[in-house]
Amino acid sequence: MKIIIVGAGEVGFHIASSLYLNNDVVVIDIDEDACARADELDVQVIQGNGANVSILERLINDADLLVAVTGSDELNIVTCTTAKLISPLHKQLKTMARVTNPDYIDRPVATRTQVGIDVMICPELALASEVAEILSMPSAIDAEVFADGKVKMMEFVVSDESDLVDKKMKDLDLSECCIVSALYRESNIIIPHGDDVIHKGDHVVVIGKSDAMMDIGNLFAGHTDSVKRVLIIGGGTVGFYLAKLLEKSNTSIKIIEKNLDRCESIADLLPKVLVLKGNGTDIHLLKEEGVQDMDVVISVTDSDEKNLLCALLSKQLGAKKVIVRADHLDYVPLFELVGVDRAVSPREATINEVLKLTMGTGIEALTMIEGEKAEIIEYNASSTSKVTGKPLKNVPFPEGALVCMVVHKGDTFVPRGNYIIKEGDRVLVFLLPSAHQKVERLFK
Repeated sequence: MKIIIVGAGEVGFHIASSLYLNNDVVVIDIDEDACARADELDVQVIQGNGANVSILERLINDADLLVAVTGSDELNIVTCTTAKLISPLHKQLKTMARVTNPDYIDRPVATRTQVGIDVMICPELALASEVAEILSMPSAIDAEVFADGKVKMMEFVVSDESDLVDKKMKDLDLSECCIVSALYRESNIIIPHGDDVIHKGDHVVVIGKSDAMMDIGNLFAGHTDSVKRVLIIGGGTVGFYLAKLLEKSNTSIKIIEKNLDRCESIADLLPKVLVLKGNGTDIHLLKEEGVQDMDVVISVTDSDEKNLLCALLSKQLGAKKVIVRADHLDYVPLFELVGVDRAVSPREATINEVLKLTMGTGIEALTMIEGEKAEIIEYNASSTSKVTGKPLKNVPFPEGALVCMVVHKGDTFVPRGNYIIKEGDRVLVFLLPSAHQKVERLFK
């Protein structure tokens, strides 16, 4: 594919570095330093305004995808709209715009085809939704939903007191509609077999029917009480939207925000939430507000370094679990290494959506596991797919790929070898990077 990326900041650079080996990538940015960094990759770099018609006209005729991820919502929207207007009708150019202002979008991902945008994504809303999913299962450190909420993926850490330590996979008492798709141990991803033994500290990725996943958390991490007390540090878009999602439950929520006007605005919009003006690094304030009694402290300011400091202070003072926002993707594993229970990046959602668009038709959802060490992809089996109409045991799935779940006409189940995939089935596949291209060809 020929892909135009407008914006060479952290997100744009990471997208370019993920795609340039197998695609013709063009990067546009007005900033000289950003262009110099992008020039280190094997991509075409143009310094200029991505919404400039004269620049787009030179590139758009043979382009397949335009991704606008600058720091300006309006520039991203205008760039996509302009590109659609001047692109040849026969080309069917796909466009994607990143926005940070939820006034433009009321959910993490939406379409705005009436203004020329095939995918509009708000990473901040996506991050808040991901954290809310994690909190719905207190023992989980990661969570994703698939197939319109019918399937859920959860990642757990096996605790020292878990009865599963030293137990073989084949001896697990799992529901028929759940499957362990991976173990993450000492930086290695393992697709488990029956005789593989679970160790304490293992990260276990479980995929299953959503309503059957509640009992899974207790199985892997021991009994964990529901989240009743939450402290959110940072009242920006992420903090506000997360509090709004949690307000629907019986959770007691406090927000610490340093800006007085923002505090007053949140207090007016979320009357059930206690909003405090202050700094999340103020130890006296944290103690006064009972951080030691909090089930979860979530730091989502616009500073990675401040988020880390707030989380570590809260953990030291007695908070049970700490979750932080990390805008720099490289910080995610580092933060978790020094004691953060979960670091989440709003940029991962944007990158996942771009990767989904580059894979062509048939991809319903995509999420990365443990950085980019593995991925879970939801495919829609078509009449032309090589997997359709055959028993699974006769489909040549490569090593490093595991078919985890199938949704057939609303029914969700773990498929066995004799199951024949039908047209329209939604198929969830866990795969290592080495198996990606082979699996993609099977579903085309």
